[in-house]
Amino acid sequence: MGNMKCTKRAKIVLVPYPAQGHVTPMLKLGQAFLSHGFEPVMVTPEFIHQRIISRIEFKDEVVCMSIPDGLDEKTPRDFFAIEKAMENNMPAHLECLVHKLNEEGGVVCIIVDLLASWAIKVAKKCAVPVGGFWPAMLATYRLISAIPDMVHKGLISETGIPQQGGSVCFLPGQPMLNTEELPWLIGTLATRKSRFKFWTRTLDRSRTLPWLLVNSFPEGCNENESMESSRDYPHVFPVGPLNKLAVAKNPSFWEEDMSCLDWLDKQKPASVVYVSFGSWVGPIGEGKVKNLALGLEASGQPFLWVLGPAWREGLPAGYVERVSKQGQMVSWAPQMEVLQHKAVGCYLTHCGWNSTMEAIQCQKRLLCYPVAGDQFVNCAYIVEVWKIGVKMNGFERKDVEEGVRRVMEDNEMNNKLMRLNEKTMGDAASSRVMANLTDFIDDLKKLTVEHPVKALCSLNL
Repeated sequence: MGNMKCTKRAKIVLVPYPAQGHVTPMLKLGQAFLSHGFEPVMVTPEFIHQRIISRIEFKDEVVCMSIPDGLDEKTPRDFFAIEKAMENNMPAHLECLVHKLNEEGGVVCIIVDLLASWAIKVAKKCAVPVGGFWPAMLATYRLISAIPDMVHKGLISETGIPQQGGSVCFLPGQPMLNTEELPWLIGTLATRKSRFKFWTRTLDRSRTLPWLLVNSFPEGCNENESMESSRDYPHVFPVGPLNKLAVAKNPSFWEEDMSCLDWLDKQKPASVVYVSFGSWVGPIGEGKVKNLALGLEASGQPFLWVLGPAWREGLPAGYVERVSKQGQMVSWAPQMEVLQHKAVGCYLTHCGWNSTMEAIQCQKRLLCYPVAGDQFVNCAYIVEVWKIGVKMNGFERKDVEEGVRRVMEDNEMNNKLMRLNEKTMGDAASSRVMANLTDFIDDLKKLTVEHPVKALCSLNL
C-alpha cells in the first residue's frame, strides 16, 4: 500500500463558520494542507460564497464551493439566522457534496470550525474522518470547555447566567475575567441563554473529535496544563499563527481603500493611531462613535479610522472637515499593509484574535476596547500577561484621550512586542507549527490505514 498512488490528490474538506474572522484562517489552513500534497476544498453557504471568490487571491489553490443555505434575500444574516440555516438547511447539502467529491477522487478528512459544529454529524454520517478547527485563542476554547465545571461550582446557572459578580479566574493560570465577560453574554437575557445553548451544543459535539487544530501559539496560554490526557477532549495541535504558514495576502470581503497608504507615507514614524473594530462588530453605537471622535481629536495624534458610512452618522457635525489635516477616514483598509507601515504607532482595536495576531506580527502596541465574544480573554492576555497594550477604562472622551496618551508614551512595549514576536512567530516557532501540522497529518494517515477509505491511495503512504 505504501507505493500506491492515484492521479488525483486526496481532498480535505474545510467547513468554516461563515464570517470573515473564521473564513480567513480556514483559507490559510487550506494553503498549509496544499503544501502537504492535499487538495483543500472549502465549503461555505451561498450567501457568502460570491464575496469570497471575488476577493481572495488564492482561490485557484484552495477550491471554494458553495451549498444552499435556505436564506432568502430579506433575511438578515445575523447570528441566529445563520445558526438556523446551519442546523436545518445545510447538512443535507453538505452530505450530497461529500458523496460527490468522494466519487471524484476521495475525501480523506473533513475539518470543521467548531462554530460550524453541525458539520461534525455530517462527516460521521458520510464515514469520513473529522477533525475540529478553533480559529481563536486556545485559552478561549479551554474557557468554553470549563462550562460544566462553572455550572458545578455555581459560578453560572444551567442557562449560563453568572451567579456572582466581580472578577473570577475560571481556569488555572488564566487572567481574571469579569463574570459579565463570558463569550455568550451578548444582548438580552433571552439572547444570552440562546447563545449559551449554542456553546454547550458545540462543546458536546467537539468532545467526540479525535483532533483539534488551533490557530494559536503555545505561549498563548498554559499549554502544559493539557487536556489531552482526558478522553473527553480531542488531541490538540497548536498550528498558529496560520498567517506565517500562508504566502498569499490576507483575503478581505470588502473593497480596501488603498489611498490611506499614501496618507500614511506623509506622517511621522510611529505617530498614527490606527482605529478599527473589525468586520462584524457593529462597532460600538452612535454615542460611542461621537466620544471616540472627540477623544481622537483631543489627543492631538494623527489617526487613521476605519468607519463605515452607516456609522458616520454618529460623528459630530462638521467633524470630518474639522479634522481633515489630523485624521483620515476610510470604509475599509488594507489592514496588514497599514499595520506594517512605519507611521503607525498604535492600534485601537476590539481585540479580535486575527487582529491581535496581526498586531503581534507587525509589532504594534494595542489600545484595547473589547466588545463581545472572545475579545475579553484576548484583551486580558494583551494587557496583563504579555503587557503589549492598555485597556481603555471606558468610552468617554477623556477615556479615549487618556488611553491614546498612555499607549503612545509606553516605549517599553516595543521591547516586549519584539520578544513576543520572536517567541511566537520566529523561526523556532514556525518550525514547531509545521511539526504540529505534520503530526496531525501522520495521525490522519494512521487512522486511514486502520480504517481504509476510498481515497486512501491518494495519501502516498
